[in-house]
Amino acid sequence: MGDLIYKIVTRGQWHDAQAAGLFSGAPIDHADGYIHFSSAHQLRETAGRHFGGQEDLLLVTVDAAKLGDALKWETSRGGDLFPHLYAPLSFDAITEVTPLRLDASGEHVFDEEIPR
Repeated sequence: MGDLIYKIVTRGQWHDAQAAGLFSGAPIDHADGYIHFSSAHQLRETAGRHFGGQEDLLLVTVDAAKLGDALKWETSRGGDLFPHLYAPLSFDAITEVTPLRLDASGEHVFDEEIPR
């Protein structure tokens, strides 16, 4: 499946996570009972579908191998397997947190290291 998975969060959600010492999820995660992540090839569609045109976002990059058995790959959108974490996200699994900016057309801009 790949070693890195991604979570898009608001700066407010990230601030709360830093204060708590772990990330317990966004409102949609709490409603569904797990933290939603995307693989690299799912990330652009997730951003457009769920965060289209939204500013003040961060991209959290996570080492999936550090999540253990709490990480499950489950069928979701279009029959694709998505990473779902059935536990809070510990900061020791996070490899990077970067701003997710918008281009002039309102599309999110991703680092070229993230494959399409």
